[in-house]
Amino acid sequence: MQKLKAVIFDLDGTLANTLPLCISAFRQSIEPLAGRTISDAEIIATFGPSEEGTVMALAPHHFDKGVSDYLRIYEESHAMCPAPFEGIIPVLDFLKEKDIRIAMVTGKGKVSADISLDKFGVAHYFELLETGMLQGPSKPKGIKSILDVWTDIAKDEVIYVGDAPSDITACRQVGIPIIAAAWAETAEPELLASLQPDELFYSVHDFAAWLQTQV
Repeated sequence: MQKLKAVIFDLDGTLANTLPLCISAFRQSIEPLAGRTISDAEIIATFGPSEEGTVMALAPHHFDKGVSDYLRIYEESHAMCPAPFEGIIPVLDFLKEKDIRIAMVTGKGKVSADISLDKFGVAHYFELLETGMLQGPSKPKGIKSILDVWTDIAKDEVIYVGDAPSDITACRQVGIPIIAAAWAETAEPELLASLQPDELFYSVHDFAAWLQTQV
C-alpha cells in the first residue's frame, strides 16, 4: 500500500452493531405477513441484496407493505443500537483531521442507511454514499462508483473496511486493499482470516492504531 488517501466503510457490523436491529425489524415486519416464524439464519441467508431483497425472498406477495413496515420498525427500534461502535467517531475525526477522504458502500437500502447515519449523527463525515440493490449484492459496483469519482486517488491509496467475507471478495474483484473488521459480535473472525484480507483487526482500538501508521 501507498500512503493512505481515502477510506471506504461498510455500515452494518463495521460502523455499528446494527445487525441485531436489522434482524429484529425483519422478524417483526415479515412474520405477520408470512404467517410463520422466521429464524435468524433464514433472515441472514437473504443478506447481500438490500432489505427489499430480503422482503422479496421471505414475503414476496406482500412486498410493498413488508418494505414499509420494515423501515418503520427499523427506525422506531433504532434505540437498540444508539451509537456507533466505541472508538469509531474518533477514527472518523482523525481521518478528517488528516484530510483523508471518507465514503461508505453498504448493502443496506438508501432509506435505512440514511436513518442510521442520521441517528448516529455521522452523515456529514461521508463524502459519498453507495447503497444496496434489490437485485443482488452490489458492493463491487458501489466501490467502483466511488473510485470513478476519486480520479486522483490510486487503488493502492484507498482501503475498504468491512466485516463480511463478501467484502473481501468484492475488494479482490475491484482491486483495492481490504481491512477486515472482526470487532462486532456477529463477525466470523476465523472465516475472515481464512480469506486472507490485507489486514484483520479484532478491535476498533487496534484498527485506529494501525491507521495512524498509514497517513
